[in-house]
Amino acid sequence: MSSTRILFGFHAVSIRLKTAPGSVVELYVDGTRRDMRMKQFLERAREAGVRLLESDELRLQALSGTHRHQGVVAKVAPLPVSKSLDDLLDAVDGPPLLLVLDGVTDPHNLGACLRVADGAGAHAVIAPKDHAVGLNATVSKVASGAAETVPYFMVTNLARTLGELKERNIWTVGLGDDEPRTLYAADLRQPLALVLGAEGSGLRQLTRKTCDEAVSLPMAGAVESLNVSVASGICLYEAVRQRGCA
Repeated sequence: MSSTRILFGFHAVSIRLKTAPGSVVELYVDGTRRDMRMKQFLERAREAGVRLLESDELRLQALSGTHRHQGVVAKVAPLPVSKSLDDLLDAVDGPPLLLVLDGVTDPHNLGACLRVADGAGAHAVIAPKDHAVGLNATVSKVASGAAETVPYFMVTNLARTLGELKERNIWTVGLGDDEPRTLYAADLRQPLALVLGAEGSGLRQLTRKTCDEAVSLPMAGAVESLNVSVASGICLYEAVRQRGCA
């Protein structure tokens, strides 16, 4: 089925079984694993009525494209995109919290960003269609289920989208390495979009100019910057702290 995609690993597949079991077309499992974790997983899959296929290591690796599949690979139908970004923002109760990623092309970084966005309660992650990674099996594995729960919008023109967020009175805060004002001096309690670039290249010039404000993270050691997923976690959880949320 050409419209299906691959998920692998216990976390990613378990979340899909929990949230949308009907979308799991086939589930391939390592027939040699007899440990408790696999037994519990198989019980959950059988309760969901999923078609189970025992497979060997070569088949699992060919399907997933990696040896880190944990003995669990699923073919799943894409979930329907029920909301546009505008629809999602219209439905948000309270000040929106968004994570915008400019030029993040590493699926491991995107997966980690989605995971921290889920943990912090961000309403969505936004990225440009060009020069960014889409959702794939590696992203879903690293995200540990967050790729199934956090809306991920890929937009044609990121600067224009930031402008549209500003029209909604969402304050856009870009993160840079050399900004004199630090994250901790910014008011993150208002409707907010945190805008981060890829490690090394950072924000593109137009993206930086479009932001309402730019801040930096204080760096006390020898390293000059942090991985984008680490920086995303610091920024999002500072917003959570300022908002007084658990």
